[in-house]
Amino acid sequence: MKAKQMREMAEDELLHRVDNLRESIFNLRVRATTKDLTNTSQLTKDRRDLARTLTILREKGLKV
Repeated sequence: MKAKQMREMAEDELLHRVDNLRESIFNLRVRATTKDLTNTSQLTKDRRDLARTLTILREKGLKV
């Protein structure tokens, strides 16, 4: 998702997105450790999305 689209989202939606991304990253790391992960680029994409979302939350003045 682009940063411009995230800036238009409400704070509650962004916080929900942060929770989902953290859970997704955890699951991907577990799958990578057990050699069950086939799409390794998804982990990088999710990490970048998480960082982007947290940056936008900080821009809005919310503390996570």
